[in-house]
Amino acid sequence: MSVNNVSSVKTLARVARELGKDEESLFDLASGMDPEDGLIWVFGPDDDGGVMAFTPYGVECLINLMAEQS
Repeated sequence: MSVNNVSSVKTLARVARELGKDEESLFDLASGMDPEDGLIWVFGPDDDGGVMAFTPYGVECLINLMAEQS
């Protein structure tokens, strides 16, 4: 049985602010990521499309993708 060890996530807006990057460019870059890469979608009662969020591993993957793009 697999156990999920994720105890927190950060929204795209939070990650963009922490990395000093534009949300839109990070969204475009992360759109190719999968749940296995640490990308998840968070839905609230009023969210039509949800909010992109990242596990700590997902933030690492995103940073690696940014490095590959430069």
